[in-house]
Amino acid sequence: MEVTFLGTGTSHGVPMIGCRCAVCRSPDPRDRRWRPSVLVTLGGGSRLLVDTSTDLRAQALAFGVDRVDAILYTHGHADHILGLDEVRRYNVLAGRALPAYADPATAADLRRTFAYAFARDAEEGGGVPEIDLHEIEGPFVLWGQTVWPVPIWHGRRRILGFRLGRFAYLTDCSGIPDESWPLLEGLDVLVIGALRERPHPTHFTVAQAVEAARRIAPRRAFLTHLCHEVGHAALEAKLPSGIAPAHDGLIVEIDDL
Repeated sequence: MEVTFLGTGTSHGVPMIGCRCAVCRSPDPRDRRWRPSVLVTLGGGSRLLVDTSTDLRAQALAFGVDRVDAILYTHGHADHILGLDEVRRYNVLAGRALPAYADPATAADLRRTFAYAFARDAEEGGGVPEIDLHEIEGPFVLWGQTVWPVPIWHGRRRILGFRLGRFAYLTDCSGIPDESWPLLEGLDVLVIGALRERPHPTHFTVAQAVEAARRIAPRRAFLTHLCHEVGHAALEAKLPSGIAPAHDGLIVEIDDL
C-alpha cells in the first residue's frame, strides 16, 4: 500500500490570502500546503481518494492523479468536499460513476451542497459529477481491502477517520472516543491532525497529537492539517523520533506484514 499526501494544510491553506508571516512567505516548498487529502493506492493498484478537497484539481495536476476508483469522506466541511465537482473528469476517464462512502451526516451534507449532482432530473450534458453514494456505519470491503471507519471527535461533531490495513488517517481530530482506540492498534503508519501549538476547540494541538501518537504507538506517525503558525523545518526539529510533519507530495509506503 502507498499513501500520497495531496494536501496537508488547513481550511485556509498555506500561504493564507493576505498574510505576510514567516511561514506564508517561506521559500521552503514544504511550507506550501493545499487543503487536506490523501490518495491511498492499494496493493492491486486501486486508488482511494480520501476527501475531495477544495484544491483537488491543482493536486491532481501536480501529483499525476489521473485515476480515482473510489472516494472516502471524513466529514462534510467545505475544505473536505468542495472539490467534488472535479470528479466529473474522473467520470469521463473511468466511463462510470464513482462510488463514494460517507457517514449519514456527511452524506446529507453532500446531497445538500451538491444538490444538482444528486437530482433525479439533472440535465444531460450539463457537466454533472456522477457519484454513487453509500452511507456507512461500519467496516466494508473494497477490492479485497477492509476499510474500517474510525469515529473521532472534531469539536462537538463526530466524524470519521479511516483504517486500511496497518495505515490510519485521522485528520481534523480533537479527540478519540474510548471505543476507537482498539481500532488503532498495531499500525505501521498513523496520520493525525495537529493544527498548531496553541489550543483550538476543534483540533488537536501539536502536543496533543504527539501524545495521541505515543499512546497509539505506530512505527511511524505523520502530522497533517498544519496551519501557517507552524513551519515545517522548525516543527520537524522538535518532534520526537518516529513522528514527523507531513508535506504535500510526500509518498509513504505502508508495511502490511
